[in-house]
Amino acid sequence: MENSADILTIEEVAKTLRCSKAHVQNALRGKLRGVPRLMHLAMGRRKVVRREWLQQWLEASKTQ
Repeated sequence: MENSADILTIEEVAKTLRCSKAHVQNALRGKLRGVPRLMHLAMGRRKVVRREWLQQWLEASKTQ
């Protein structure tokens, strides 16, 4: 069973990235130009992100 610390809400992702929840929502929808879509789980209207997916997304989004 997964640790609840491994699952992040949109608000927690926004705090981690130091951005708005709207910006995170845009990342989930793939609306950020030049940035891959952030994987998430949808539970009805609620969306959550696994911590490892956020780390993978950050690595894939790095610029040189």
